[in-house]
Parts: sequence; C-alpha cells; structure tokens
Amino acid sequence: MSRKRIVILGHMDKPGVAEQIERLQPWLAQRAEVLAVSPANQPLADDAKAADLCVVFGGDGTLLAAARALAETGIPLLGVNLGKLGFLAEFTVEQMQQHFADILAGRVKPTERMMLEARLANCQAHAFSATAVNDVAIHAGPPHRMIDLAVAHGGRRVSQYLGDGLVVSTPTGSTAHNLSLGGPILQPTLDAIVITPVGPHTLSLRPIVLSSDKPITITASRVNAGSDVSIDGQAATGLCDGDTIEITRADRTVRIIPCPGRSFFDTLTDKLHWGRGPEYRNKDNPLA
Repeated sequence: MSRKRIVILGHMDKPGVAEQIERLQPWLAQRAEVLAVSPANQPLADDAKAADLCVVFGGDGTLLAAARALAETGIPLLGVNLGKLGFLAEFTVEQMQQHFADILAGRVKPTERMMLEARLANCQAHAFSATAVNDVAIHAGPPHRMIDLAVAHGGRRVSQYLGDGLVVSTPTGSTAHNLSLGGPILQPTLDAIVITPVGPHTLSLRPIVLSSDKPITITASRVNAGSDVSIDGQAATGLCDGDTIEITRADRTVRIIPCPGRSFFDTLTDKLHWGRGPEYRNKDNPLA
C-alpha cells in the first residue's frame, strides 16, 4: 500500500511555529511522504497539490489562508493550533499525534464547509475576485461617513443598508465577525448565507439568513473614499460609488478534519463559553 502524501504549511513568522514544525517534521516523515514544507502565505508548488492531506501549523487565520490557497485542490486540512483561539484549528500537537494514524487511514472524515466567491468586475480601478471561507465584509472606511449599500438576492431586492457596512458570512464564518456583530450562530455544515449589518442607521434592520443557491448582489450606492471590501480579513480591495459585488456559493468546499470526540457544540462551549451559566461565588448554594 502506497504511503499517504502530505504537505506542511505554517505561519512561519509566528513565534514557535517554525521550531515546532522542525521538531515534528521527522515524526511526520516516518508516517507519510512529505511533499513540501512551506509558509501558508506563499503559493504552493504544483507537485505538492497532489497531497492527500495538508497539516497547518498556526491559528485560525493561518488555516483560512491555507484553505483559500488550496481551494481548487480539495485537499483536507488538519489545523494544529499554535495561536490564540483555535476554533477552526482544533488540534493540539498532542491530539494531532494521537489521531494521525486514523486520519491517514481515512477513519476520521473531513467536514465539508461551503465557501463563497466574491467578484467585483464593473470597476477598472478595483477589479477583484477571491474565495472566502469565513466572510466578505464591506467597511465604510475614512472619512467614516455612513455608506449606502443596495442588496439583492437572486435579482430580488433585499434591502437598502445604511450604516457602517455589512458582513456576508458562511456558516463557518458565523462564529467570527458575524458573531461579534450580533449575528446568529450557524452549524458549519449548513448551506446558507448570513447578511449582518454593521452599525445600521435604523432600529429595524437585523441579520438575515438566506439560501446559498442564488447570488447576492451588493451595489455601492454611496461609499467613502476609504471604503473597501475584505475577504476573511486578509485580502481587500477598494470600493467606489456604483461598484457592484456579486457573491455566490463556490463550486468547491473546504474540507476540515475535525478533532475526534469533539462536537461543534463542545467547541462553542470551550472556546466561546457558549451556554455556560453564571459563575456563582458559592457554587454549592447558588441562592446564598
């Protein structure tokens, strides 16, 4: 039976990441054929795109960058958290080593997460196309006046968004920028899109969940000189009055290896303290 092929990506500028990869590379090479070791923010060689698995060392941002870089390959991603939160990069080094044989053998199945394609084509100054794992965000930017965005879904008007911008999120990204704005949490394997306003200039405009089978079109009716569109908080382009951003469900999904024995709700509870009760001073008698 042929050995599984892996690539190793890392946030090499983050303290401790390069050292951890150097320490673990011999251990990984004993168990799989290592095709490449590369910074996550650099293009991957074509021959490395034939890998069976990508092991990503860093944090959630590193995993997002790797997911976009490998979007066309379908290679599953195993995230080893060496960052702060580790919501997407679920594994500790010890958990990765514990489950690595089962992952290579296919006994741990990746979860399929939808992605978005964002395209800005009607502006010569800001022509742009990118894949988003978490979200597509429009920010008002300097001089920080309220901006005006017209949103449609499948050609039908949704609403006029007056405020500081909006975030269009995947279910995976629902626990990121969307959550901080008061948007809903979605199970990450759903096929749905959340639109969440940023600082809306109305009491009635609230987050909305839409089907992913129709394009979302955002027209910049009025924006600022510094307004922009950002992808996963990592890639961005400017925005002019009259620009139109079309957002569609990507043809491919991102495949993320889950940590065995942990559910999405376990991660919500452990990482974000979701559903936990208050911390009473007298735990034996909360009414005291």
